Amino acid sequence: MAMLIAWQAINAARRPNSTRFTNCFLIIAPGITIRDRLRVLEPESKENYFTDPKRRFVPPELIGDLRKARVVVTNFHAFQLRETADIAAGTRKLLASRGEEAKKFPETEGQMLERVASKLAGCKRVVVLNDEAHHCYRMKPGKNEEGKLTGEDADEAQKNSDQARIWISGIEALAKKKDVIGVFDLSATPFFLRGSGYPEGTLFPWVVSDFSLMDAIECGIVKTPRLPVLDNSVSGDMPKFRELYKHIDPKNLPKKGRKTCGVQDPENIPEILRAALDAFYRHYDETFQKWEAANIGRPPVFIVVANNTSTSKLIYDFISGYEREQKIGEKVERRLVSGKLPLFDNVDDYGRWRDRPRTLLVDSEALEAGDSLPEDFKKAAAKEIEDFRKEVERRDYAAAQKLTDAQILREVMNTVGQPGKLGGDIRCVVSVSMLTEGWDANTVTHILGVRAFGTQLLCEQVVGRGLRRVNYVPENGMLKPEYADVLGIPFDFTRRPNGQPPEPPPQMTRIRALPERADCEIRWPNVAGYRV
Repeated sequence: MAMLIAWQAINAARRPNSTRFTNCFLIIAPGITIRDRLRVLEPESKENYFTDPKRRFVPPELIGDLRKARVVVTNFHAFQLRETADIAAGTRKLLASRGEEAKKFPETEGQMLERVASKLAGCKRVVVLNDEAHHCYRMKPGKNEEGKLTGEDADEAQKNSDQARIWISGIEALAKKKDVIGVFDLSATPFFLRGSGYPEGTLFPWVVSDFSLMDAIECGIVKTPRLPVLDNSVSGDMPKFRELYKHIDPKNLPKKGRKTCGVQDPENIPEILRAALDAFYRHYDETFQKWEAANIGRPPVFIVVANNTSTSKLIYDFISGYEREQKIGEKVERRLVSGKLPLFDNVDDYGRWRDRPRTLLVDSEALEAGDSLPEDFKKAAAKEIEDFRKEVERRDYAAAQKLTDAQILREVMNTVGQPGKLGGDIRCVVSVSMLTEGWDANTVTHILGVRAFGTQLLCEQVVGRGLRRVNYVPENGMLKPEYADVLGIPFDFTRRPNGQPPEPPPQMTRIRALPERADCEIRWPNVAGYRV
């Protein structure tokens, strides 16, 4: 995206009369987390990619032209038309009694664009960049090819359809006001989701280039996912650990979110889940000790993806410790119980919550309740919180004065694995579904799935959160291999989504250099080999 912006903006500065180029850009993300990460594409941002000496996208003499670019980063939810007037409850009742309950004073499309992209007000031409663009499409007109969906599948399809409609409607509203000279879609999974009317997994017909995950693994530009060798676990359990959720009795896990199921006792965690956590933790412990010995300066990260908020809280309490009521005589006292996995324990040796937690619980209810952001953490991380506040202040002074716990928690998530930042000390993240996209800490070494994985797409999205490399500096011309150990996720990146009939090989034409031009020969790298 940075290179697309640089190419457009510099050409627009050098050729001001050309209609092919512009220095105005609208970048659309699927959520707040990704939106915040994309701030690096704003030329005025302190940590922008364009002036980063490691990347050097643009020669120094062209930086001035690039700084003229106007870049707006937003999430698609901002395209929803809001009410322009607050109406008191009594007034609403009065309007309803007159049959006017539908009168909600919504924004016009022009007002919505002014709110979302006021920075682009004077622009004639705009380029749109869609990140995670598999959320943006028009539903298939006419016959639905998906077949009948029920239960959770139908709910998921409706959610996908609603998101896609809002997203693409926002771009169409922009196109009515501006000359949208290009829309660039970027996605690791460029195909229709459930709810589109097309069979799930059908490649978008407008795909220009697709670089598969298998290619990336073979080239070594991402980590290699692997099933860990757990030497000290019961050998008979290994196949069960690979598809862990399938082997857990549904009666032993809460079926709903915390609001429905209430508080669960961490001591009653299913035995096979406890065994998997213990075995996988021992494997993590070995990795942790090696990182400590190598003086890397930041811990490896262990992530758990659960099926609902009740299960995530249950696992979080088991891992990191929890509060328990204890009756002593007539009095009821509360005491802290240490977590069962010491490196992830949020309770210190004196029976108090650590100032800086080692394990983080992330789900919508935790964000609302602030469970994962205690006052002690705010005090201990006062400097990092103030640095974050100043960074926001540079972009929007008013927003910096209204920072919420939810925004600070998102910053903790976004900076996991970054020393000196809010998330620098986090070793374990327990989540529900927030880790399927948009979170790319490069220090993830272990991924545990405790949920159903109905499609290889979901497996790929979750495993993909752990595949970003730590080191991109080659040794002797080659990148050193890095691995992400995966348990509980039946990820099979060598399997085709659809069975293919056998076909004869195509006729081959061998290309060789002419003897007199042998010194101009282009040599292509060969894969030294890979293991499954």
